Parts: sequence; structure tokens; C-alpha cells
Amino acid sequence: MGAGGAGEKSDKVLTCIRCPRGCRVTVALGAGGKVEAVSGNACPRGDSYARAEVTAPVRSVTTTVPVDGARDEGRVAVKTVREVPKGAVLDVVRALADVRATAPVEIGDVIARDVAGTGVDVVATSRAR
Repeated sequence: MGAGGAGEKSDKVLTCIRCPRGCRVTVALGAGGKVEAVSGNACPRGDSYARAEVTAPVRSVTTTVPVDGARDEGRVAVKTVREVPKGAVLDVVRALADVRATAPVEIGDVIARDVAGTGVDVVATSRAR
């Protein structure tokens, strides 16, 4: 197919990460980048993953933040409660660089709200006391 210029058709090949199989999925893109077909996936999750990945890719963000007053752990593991746009990942990480939690921290505690203006909260995935 074409090189992917304006109005041309192209293929994009991805490795699906929605299950352990790691299917090699091909997405046929039509004019304007519209998904025409998905092939190579062994399950429906591969189809939905591939379509989303070429049109609006998202990622979960996980990291750690320091905990003030903790006697057992100096940091606590955190993650976004849902995926954020791929283009916002660095903004989220940069915003979390200045975040500090205060002990005690329990799993599920909100550590940052609306991180980097994404509308997504960040929660603790470990404890610190």
C-alpha cells in the first residue's frame, strides 16, 4: 500500500498487549487515517486494542512518590486510576515529581487529583505507615 500520505491507504503493524499471546496485528488505514480493517488478532480484544492504538493511544502511568512521616517505607507506589492519552504521559510524570504523600497511606488513597489536567486521579497501590 501507499506511504501514508494525505488521501493514501497504508498498513500499520502492532503487537497486541491485551493478553499474553502477543498477536501481530495489522491495521489497514484508509484515506484520512480511518481504520478500514484489523487482521491477525486471535481475540476481540486485539481488534479493539489495535483500533484504539492507531486512533487515540492511551497508557497507564505507574511510579512512586515520597512519603513524609513514614516509619516503614520512604516511598509509596502509585498509578493512574485509568489510562491517560499517550501524549500526556510525560506531563503526568513531571506533575508527580513534585507530589509528596503524608503517612499513613493506604491502598486506594488518592495521592493526586486531576493530575496534569488530564481529569485522571492517581492512587496509592501500596501502604506506607
